[in-house]
Amino acid sequence: MITLDQVGKTYPGGVTALRDVSLTIEGGELVGVVGPSGSGKSTMLNLIGALDLPTSGSVTIAGHELSRLSDRQLSALRGRTIGFVFQQYHLAAGVPAVDNVADGLLYTGLGLRERRRRAGQALERVGLAHRATNRPHQLSGGEKQRVAIARAVVGEPDVVLADEPTGSLDSRSGMVVMRLLRELNAGGTTVVVITHDREIAAGLPHRVEIRDGQVRS
Repeated sequence: MITLDQVGKTYPGGVTALRDVSLTIEGGELVGVVGPSGSGKSTMLNLIGALDLPTSGSVTIAGHELSRLSDRQLSALRGRTIGFVFQQYHLAAGVPAVDNVADGLLYTGLGLRERRRRAGQALERVGLAHRATNRPHQLSGGEKQRVAIARAVVGEPDVVLADEPTGSLDSRSGMVVMRLLRELNAGGTTVVVITHDREIAAGLPHRVEIRDGQVRS
């Protein structure tokens, strides 16, 4: 599902974030990418999420080598294949949960009624059907993250990338979020969790440790 082959990433100014990283994640895996702040985790997320391109080496997602795709094709790949869950939720303020989730289908060509119908199903999947009309300010942190997960999976992507998904949550809410990610994986979705929390990573079946821009184990 995801292959990085001798990947390097250097930013303007000569800052090297990744060096010669090779990694394969099979379809249906549940993987934790763990490392301290500044280790290169976020850069790796951007690359495997088709949000950025490597300086050297190649990144292949679901059979597509990213450097060979146009901007439009990259956007289509993200919209069709990848769902994103971020630490800060990124929900639109003042917008009901159902419409925040429906926004995950904006580029599918579906009409508003169908987008909302599918969004309702996704909210039910994460146990928040009763919160469909609530705005973000009416939701707890854990509920906001569950809405974000519903948005990530409403289009039934092959891959879900979760960037520090429990970083802003109390331990109880964090456990609920991790349980949902495991349930998604059990249903066949490839799930990659980017985290600095070694306890969370230790509970995942596969772990990749990154430090100083390189995979250490």
